[in-house]
Amino acid sequence: PAADAGAGAAPAGEAPAPVAKALDGEQVYNAACMACHGSGVAGAPKFGDAGAWKARIAQGADTLHKHALEGFQGAAGVMPPKGGRTDLSDAEVMAAVDFMVAKSR
Repeated sequence: PAADAGAGAAPAGEAPAPVAKALDGEQVYNAACMACHGSGVAGAPKFGDAGAWKARIAQGADTLHKHALEGFQGAAGVMPPKGGRTDLSDAEVMAAVDFMVAKSR
């Protein structure tokens, strides 16, 4: 029964490409955002500091997402596009923003 060998297996060379699982907001924060938002580097509002986040949160999620994705220079500091991590997807960056906002209210 050599004909049965490999029955149901994908033909050689046609294996599906591995799909990278998107990181959630906390994972992105820990991998990328914490470097500045953990200690306030370059004027970054510190994680969990409700006072530092209040006016930013008042601008709305769309504005915060845009600044995180495209970068922003304000009076108090600078946010590079995607925090300098251009390898992250837009969805991952937005999830990290949402995570930081939820923990900084």
